[in-house]
Amino acid sequence: MRYLPLTEADRRSMLATIGVPSVDSLFRDVPESARLAAPIDGLAPHAGEMEVERTIAAMAAKNVAAGSVPSFLGAGAYRHHVPAAVDHLIQRGEFLTSYTPYQPEVTQGTLQYLFEFQTQVALITGMDVANASLYDGATSCAEAVMMANRVTRRSRAVLSGGLHPHYRDVTATNARFHGFEVVTAPADPDGNEDLAALVDDKTSCVVVQNPGFFGQVRDLTDLAAAVHAKGALLIVAVAEVVSLGLLTPPGEMGADIVVAEGQSIGNALNFGGPYVGLFATRDKYVRHMPGRLTGQTVDAEGRRGWVLTLSTREQHIRREKATSNICTNSGLCALAFTIHMSLLGEEGFTRLARLNHAKAVRLADRLDALKGVEIVSDSFFNEFTVHLKKPAAKVVNKLAKAGILGGVPVSRLYPGDEALAELLLVAATETNTDADMDALASGLKEALL
Repeated sequence: MRYLPLTEADRRSMLATIGVPSVDSLFRDVPESARLAAPIDGLAPHAGEMEVERTIAAMAAKNVAAGSVPSFLGAGAYRHHVPAAVDHLIQRGEFLTSYTPYQPEVTQGTLQYLFEFQTQVALITGMDVANASLYDGATSCAEAVMMANRVTRRSRAVLSGGLHPHYRDVTATNARFHGFEVVTAPADPDGNEDLAALVDDKTSCVVVQNPGFFGQVRDLTDLAAAVHAKGALLIVAVAEVVSLGLLTPPGEMGADIVVAEGQSIGNALNFGGPYVGLFATRDKYVRHMPGRLTGQTVDAEGRRGWVLTLSTREQHIRREKATSNICTNSGLCALAFTIHMSLLGEEGFTRLARLNHAKAVRLADRLDALKGVEIVSDSFFNEFTVHLKKPAAKVVNKLAKAGILGGVPVSRLYPGDEALAELLLVAATETNTDADMDALASGLKEALL
C-alpha cells in the first residue's frame, strides 16, 4: 500500500465536497462497539514514510505465516502449491488491467477465459452450466438458497450441521433482509444427522456440505431423492474444491445447485480474501441463476467469439426482474483458477486430489497412535476432526509457540459450545512433508502431557 499523506486542508476540502462534517461521520453505519475507542498502541499519530514502513514491518513480523512453519490449517481456506506460471500469466497487462467485459468487441480475451472457467466448473461439479463466479463460497451458498426460493416459490431453507459456520452465517444474514426462514441442524461432528426429516412442504432447499465442515465424506444420493420427493432442491457446498478431483461430483449424486470455494486452485490464502465463489446448476434453472454467464457465438463473418449471454443483475435489467445484485468476484482470482486448472489438466487435477488424500491418511495414522488423540471422522478427504483430552484452543496455542500451526480449534467457529471445545480440525495438503507431520506429532505429544 502506498504511503500518501494528507494535509488537514486536504481533508477539509474532501469532506466539504461530499458534504459530511467529519471523517467519523463516514463510519456511522459501523456499530460503535466495533470501533476503536483510542489509537492503536505502538502507532505514532504522525511519522515520516520510513518510520511508518519500519513500524508496520515490525508489527507484521509478529505474524506466523502459513508458509514459514509446518501448517495444518484448513477449515475452508487451504495452503496449496501454486505454480509460478500462474502468477506470471495473470500479471500480463491485458489481464491485470482489464475491467468488466461489457463490450465484446474489445474484451474477447476476458470473455474467453471466463467461458473456459465456466466449462471447468461445470465439468468438476458434474453440472450442466456454471456462471462466471461470485465473491466466495459463503456468498455463493446464500445466493443458491435465494435461487432455490425463486425456483420452488417457497421460503424455508434447511442447513446441515456440517455446513461451514461462515456459510451458515452469511445465509442467515441474507435471510434476515430477504425475509425467508433458515432452519439449521445442530453441529454434526459424527455425520449422523437426518436432514430429510427436517424437510416439509414449505422447504425450498436443503444445503449440505461435502466433505462436511468436520471432514466427513458422504454419498448424497439418498438425501437428494428424499429432498426431491418433497418438492425441494438439494444444494451441495464444497469448501475444498480439490476434493472434486477424487470424489463423485455432486451433480452425479442428484444435486440441483453446487456452490464451492475455489481458493485452493490458483489462489493463495490472501489473508482471508479475495477468494472465488463457484456456482453451477442444471440447464432448466439457468435463468434463475445469479451473476452472469459468458456464452459462445459467431460474428457476422462466422468467426468464433464470446459475449455476455445472461446478466440478470439490476444494472443490466429492470430491478424487479433481477435475480440478484451480486457481482462477479475479483476477475483475477477466476483467471488464476482457470490457468491453474489448465496447467493441471484432468489427469493432474485427479493426481493432486489423490496426493492430498494420501497425505491426510498418513497424518491421521500418525496422530491416531498418540495417547490422548482420537480421530472422530470415519471418512475424510484432506481434513479430519480429532478429539483431544484438553481444550483444543489451548493445545493450538502451545503448538504455535513451538512454531507449528497445528490446525483450527472448532471452538473458534462455535464459540461457547463446550461440547465442541476439545475438537480440532486438522488439514493436510500436498505442501505438507513427512518432517512437518513429525513436528506436529511430536508437538502434540508434548502439548497433551
